[in-house]
Amino acid sequence: MLAGEPAPRVVVAGGHSAGHIEPAMNFADALSLLEPTAEITALGTVRGLDTTLIPARGYSLELIPPVPLPRKLSRDLLHTPGRLRDSVRATGAVLDRVRAEVVVGFGGYVAMPAYLAARQRGMPIVVHEANARPGVANRLAARMTTHVFTAAPRVHLAHASAIGIPLRPAITRLDRAALREAARQRFGLRLDEPVLMVTGGSQGAQAINAAVAGAVTALRAAGVQVLHITGPQRMVEPPDGNPGDPPYVVVPYVDEMQYAYAAADFAICRSGAMTCAELAAVGLPAAYVPLPLRGGEQRLNAEAVVAAGGAVIVDDADLNAGWIETTLIPLLADTERRAVMSAHALAAGAPDVGSLLARHVLTVVAERRAVALLRRARRQLGG
Repeated sequence: MLAGEPAPRVVVAGGHSAGHIEPAMNFADALSLLEPTAEITALGTVRGLDTTLIPARGYSLELIPPVPLPRKLSRDLLHTPGRLRDSVRATGAVLDRVRAEVVVGFGGYVAMPAYLAARQRGMPIVVHEANARPGVANRLAARMTTHVFTAAPRVHLAHASAIGIPLRPAITRLDRAALREAARQRFGLRLDEPVLMVTGGSQGAQAINAAVAGAVTALRAAGVQVLHITGPQRMVEPPDGNPGDPPYVVVPYVDEMQYAYAAADFAICRSGAMTCAELAAVGLPAAYVPLPLRGGEQRLNAEAVVAAGGAVIVDDADLNAGWIETTLIPLLADTERRAVMSAHALAAGAPDVGSLLARHVLTVVAERRAVALLRRARRQLGG
């Protein structure tokens, strides 16, 4: 913004799950760096992770009534219009109180009422869709605005431009090689043996945990260290072993994932949109195990990096200790192939998406102010 102009007032709507909250907060961080005076308000609900993750990032949180949209015909669908009306009214009160100039939505429970309340006020809407298969709220919002951005190409949303997903600066600026030694020391891993990072995302994945645990003997025989991030609800006991065995480190959760990425040579994980974006951004090759959802959303999330040669994909039903022994361990032993996959993953990653999106939002605010100024001038001239 120009010197002397009021601070831009931005409302961010992306809640309930980490997959919606994380890109929303990463965008907010990028906006704060670009425009330190920006007044950012996040919308959330008492459900999900909103009340934990958003305040932890230092942003003002306004709670609104949740409106989960049923995916199937049920009696609960009858109550949705009333709940949505109440939530839109509450959201509108927040927009008025903070004098919002733009709503930036990332999907989730809070997005639909935010979009509708903004539309009622003639307020600009900016939409970001992280998943390859958009949710209901973002599909509707894409018809209300031309400011629509997606993580991947070929996402079926009106007016969409593919830019990637906003990521934390700690990820986008990560130099894995430079941080490797410190990262391995942090987890108690050796410097001279390959490291397999295992994770199912913030909630863990029982199928991945079980398959890797069943392949411990083969992994150790191949000299592979394991950094196993189980998820807080799915802890597994570290396997017994001898003092000379490659370390098998089990942790429930890692707050600063850049250290895990720097310590690892390869990952086996679910293919949530954020996970795919982060691994590509840091050039960490992976074996993706899509969550077996009916719509195939997670498989779609991994398509681009797999097609680029930066990852492989294995169906949940095919993942077992045998697959790890016959397919994954030979890949881990092939340093040349891992290096090529790393380069391809990095090439498939997106640049600093948070800053790109933040600049666009500031442009939207500036255009709105210019239009308002022109209208005032016309009224004065007409008077």
